[in-house]
Amino acid sequence: MARRDIQPFSLSFLDAIACGFGAILLLLVITKYTEPMVLERTTDTLRTQVEEQQQLARALRSQVAVVSTELEDRNDEISRREGELARLSNMLSDVRGEFDVSDQDATVANILERRLAATRDKLTRDLDALQVFDSEPTGVVGGIPADSEYIIFIIDTSGSMVNYAWPLVLEKVRETLEVYPDVKGIQVMNDMGQYMFSRYRGRWIPDSKARRTAIVDMLRTWTPFSNSSPVEGITRAISTFYSSDKKISLYVFGDEFTGGSIQPVLNAVNKINRVGPDGNRLVRIHAVGFPVMFQQDPRLQESGDRFATLMRLLCDEHGGTFIGLDTTRARQATYRD
Repeated sequence: MARRDIQPFSLSFLDAIACGFGAILLLLVITKYTEPMVLERTTDTLRTQVEEQQQLARALRSQVAVVSTELEDRNDEISRREGELARLSNMLSDVRGEFDVSDQDATVANILERRLAATRDKLTRDLDALQVFDSEPTGVVGGIPADSEYIIFIIDTSGSMVNYAWPLVLEKVRETLEVYPDVKGIQVMNDMGQYMFSRYRGRWIPDSKARRTAIVDMLRTWTPFSNSSPVEGITRAISTFYSSDKKISLYVFGDEFTGGSIQPVLNAVNKINRVGPDGNRLVRIHAVGFPVMFQQDPRLQESGDRFATLMRLLCDEHGGTFIGLDTTRARQATYRD
């Protein structure tokens, strides 16, 4: 019986191979068709998640802003209370000192009598001062025009001022506020342009008796960093607050100028404190010089001379008055509360 020859590639085998290749091609077609749809759905999902995260971030930033504002208010309140505590501590020390005088036999009645006499003397001096003020032209107090609606204090908080002239600084701030019994706004900055009350940064502090008291109380313990140069505070105050429809006076309290040349300072202030339509400067600049440096070694007095020269020129060019004090000691009866 003859044997049949076996063909290695029959038609059935070729059919199977063709079907396999066809299946592979179909899978490739299906995969390429569905891949863009999957990518689109994935992109939409990620976009939605990103938007949700952005909304959450905006909400968190709003909450942080609210909390920061509340924190600033709390810090201001803490600072005010610390100042009040310091004031009360000083009063307590004064009272204890009166009871611990060398005359151990002094009675409470004698102490009260001394206080009454001191109060009577203070009232007499105040009345005399009022009579002097009444004799001056309207709108001028102590040689300084008092017609401004807004006042800004620029106070040197350097170590020389704090250590040797601070009681007198408190007295002069109080006296200046008394010159303006009713204003529309107050602001207090140090010579570096830092604000006493951070929550009023860039805006006016509304005037009231309570806020004036808070300013003086805060000033007792307010000692931010200072470079002993009023230039930064003056330029920042004018740039931030000047307005053609407001009468503003700026009071600079300091003892020295440690900056460079004086003329560039004059040029910079003249540039920002322009002359208004009425021929006057937008902001009137006054200054009070404290003679701290003139009580030091002669080699250290140059910065005091430079401060007096700078402020005399600025006050003269910007419609103000420069007052040079001859002592760093405050009157005891005025300084005590």
